[in-house]
Amino acid sequence: MIVRTLNDIVGTERDVKAETWSSRRLLLADDRVGFSLHDTLIGAGTETTMWYRNHIEAVYCIEGDGTLTDTATGDVHEIGPGTVYLLNEHDHHVLRARTQMRMVCVFNPPCTGAETHDEDGVYPLIELDDLEEGMPA
Repeated sequence: MIVRTLNDIVGTERDVKAETWSSRRLLLADDRVGFSLHDTLIGAGTETTMWYRNHIEAVYCIEGDGTLTDTATGDVHEIGPGTVYLLNEHDHHVLRARTQMRMVCVFNPPCTGAETHDEDGVYPLIELDDLEEGMPA
């Protein structure tokens, strides 16, 4: 059984910050449950381009509002509390936050915690075994 609180995560290596967002990574690949779970804050007035080419992501908005644009189609979706979206086709997208947004995000395959967005907004696929091989015994 794993029991953690958000307070256990804040200020640790699992609390990852970028220019437009902060991701508090509650469950990661090393928890060995087959997915990762993130409590993510998106800054008010920001625009974030993302493309999870190597992951499927489900996102549930619990606070704030903004828009999600599918860059392939140009479709714009309103996002607010109670809205879920699934990037089931590795959709390239832009999230624009009018207010601070709080999202619960699930990734499959699970993130290791070492991922950061590249210039295209992509997380690389890092396997837990890849990290463990580089660690001293």
